[in-house]
Amino acid sequence: MKLNELRDNPGAARSKKRVGRGPGSGVGKTAGRGIKGQKSRSGVAIKGYEGGQMPLYQRLPKRGFNKPNRKSFAVVNLGLIQKFIDEKKIDAKKDITEDALIESGLVRRKKDGIRVLAKGNFSAKANITVTGASKGAIAAVEKAGGSLTVTTAAAAE
Repeated sequence: MKLNELRDNPGAARSKKRVGRGPGSGVGKTAGRGIKGQKSRSGVAIKGYEGGQMPLYQRLPKRGFNKPNRKSFAVVNLGLIQKFIDEKKIDAKKDITEDALIESGLVRRKKDGIRVLAKGNFSAKANITVTGASKGAIAAVEKAGGSLTVTTAAAAE
């Protein structure tokens, strides 16, 4: 196979529907909009309109709240940290900091900090310093003989 022989699968690329281009096209004259009425005209926006009745989305009660300044953490599981230690991408003898996790490629970006969760097995004796950690993660690291330090007390659960 050569580059000039590459083709899309049959039916993968469809040409744009050109409406209002004569009766032979199948979508000429009214361009598939039917006859008369509000929806046949241009500039119509009646998605939630119910003929003057109070629309459903306004009848239902409002619930919930999205905190505008909430913190977003990059989440890492202990099992993945262990895997990277086994693959020698992270050195367990040195302190494992957030910068070390980013450098190894385990975390793409820090966001508001990195939070460690207890999913997976952890057996390396390592000192980890991160912004947040679950209680289970702290217990698992200490059981393995290491230490997990949380830098901000508010981020820990």
